[in-house]
Amino acid sequence: MSRGEGRSAARLAAVQALYQMDVTGKGINEILAEFESHWIGREIEGAQYKPAEVDFFRDILNGVLADQIAIDRQIDKTLAEGWPLKRIESVMRAILRAGDYELRKRADIPARVIVSEYVDVAGAFYDREEVGMTNAVLDALARQLRAQEFDRR
Repeated sequence: MSRGEGRSAARLAAVQALYQMDVTGKGINEILAEFESHWIGREIEGAQYKPAEVDFFRDILNGVLADQIAIDRQIDKTLAEGWPLKRIESVMRAILRAGDYELRKRADIPARVIVSEYVDVAGAFYDREEVGMTNAVLDALARQLRAQEFDRR
C-alpha cells in the first residue's frame, strides 16, 4: 500500500469517526480505540476497510477537535447565506471540517490534493450534487486559506 492510499483511507476513517462522534456523543479516546481496533484495515459487514495511516488519522481527528470553533466559523462564512454549518447533514459537516483542518494546518499537502481527496470521500457517501457542493465549498476555503497556491502561474 502506498502512502497516498494510506492517507486516503485515513481521511475516510477520520470522516466516519467525526460523524460518529457527532451523532453518538462519544469522546475522542473512545472513538480512537474503536476505530483503531475494530475498523481500520478490517472487514465489517462484508465491507473491507483499507489499512490507514493511523498517525494521519489521529492528526485529523485531534486537529479538528482542537480548532473546531475556528473551523466552524470559517466554514459558516463560506457556505451560502442562510445555510450555517449546523444545518448541514452530519457526514457533510465531518467532510468539510476535516478538509478545512488540513487546509489550515497541513501545509505539507497541496491544497488541490486536499480538495480532491475530500471530494472523493464525499463521493463514497453522496450523489453528484452533494459532491459538487463539497468541491465548491472546499475550493473556496482553499482559495481563502492558501491563496498563494492559487496565485502561482
